[in-house]
Amino acid sequence: MKIAVIKERRQFEERVSCTPEIVKKFINLGFKVSVQSEAGIASSYFDSDYKSSGAEVAKSEKTLLSDADLIFAIVRPDIKLLKLFKKGSILICQMEAYINSNELKDIAKLGITCFALEQVPRISRAQSMDVLSSQSNLAGYRAVIEASQIYRKAFPMMMTAAGTIPPARVLVMGAGVAGLQAIATAKRMGAIVSATDVRPAAKEQVESLGGKFVAVEDEEFKEAESSGGYAKQMSAAYQKKQAELVSKTISDQDIVITTALIPGKPAPKLISDDMIKSMKPGSVIVDLAAVAGGNCSATKADKVVVKNEINIVGYTNIPSRLAGDASRLYARNIFAFLENIWDAEKSKISISLDDEIVKGTLLTKDGKLL
Repeated sequence: MKIAVIKERRQFEERVSCTPEIVKKFINLGFKVSVQSEAGIASSYFDSDYKSSGAEVAKSEKTLLSDADLIFAIVRPDIKLLKLFKKGSILICQMEAYINSNELKDIAKLGITCFALEQVPRISRAQSMDVLSSQSNLAGYRAVIEASQIYRKAFPMMMTAAGTIPPARVLVMGAGVAGLQAIATAKRMGAIVSATDVRPAAKEQVESLGGKFVAVEDEEFKEAESSGGYAKQMSAAYQKKQAELVSKTISDQDIVITTALIPGKPAPKLISDDMIKSMKPGSVIVDLAAVAGGNCSATKADKVVVKNEINIVGYTNIPSRLAGDASRLYARNIFAFLENIWDAEKSKISISLDDEIVKGTLLTKDGKLL
């Protein structure tokens, strides 16, 4: 079977879905691998690296895709590219099923089977396939680095002959994978870190990393986590109480990192214009939810906005700003996913809806939208 690795077309996307390291593993399983020329160049994986790993390098998309059985991508390709896929081919990527969902019907009509990696269930067996976690982990780290580049002061407290430099104060809003990594990174850099989240389980995690937990801990708070580990949509009354607490906390912060996302819905607004006004001039907000509209009222997608002398960072693809490592982890996720559906004895893909992972990720098959 032939695997095709496409070059991403989207603006600001510098990752590649398969690295030379993982190409070798696929070849060892018996696959033929073809990589589009310069697919990995923005991630510092060059055509020569792929050739050394045993892959072919295809100059044109038509050559790459015309006979490919499996196609890997970071995000769903546009319909123009999908029309180059042969009927019956299998696409494995982040399908963005909640965005432009009507296009999924067109994909089904083309006879393409597609798996949405962002819908891998959060079960222990699927941890090695969880692209959301692997990419969010890097995003949380990078968010702190981005903030440090804009913030014009040091993070740690420094005792010098000329006087003491106070530590930066960092608030992380949302203590999921990205938030916990942001807490850990800011703490390592010497900041005083606080964090807020609506999920009760987050309190212990935040405190274990040396952060101070900030939340309204009422009865609704105790029931605020879904079975999949995501935060539930909170009531208007709770949001008001939480906003009041955050408003009191945020005015004393130098850096705020927001990470709150709800699958399939606009990002909840956590920082209002009034909260922005209360912050100290020169402070920084990094909004990791910019891709879904942002947690901050002033966030602009892929812009750094200055409002009331506060810097608001709205990059929509933070993992791509660490393209080399993000690609490495993504490629390992995709290899683990394919291993799960690969029947080594029969040398073919085995798709069984009895498998919880398959059932959760399979969107189209045999011309049907699932």
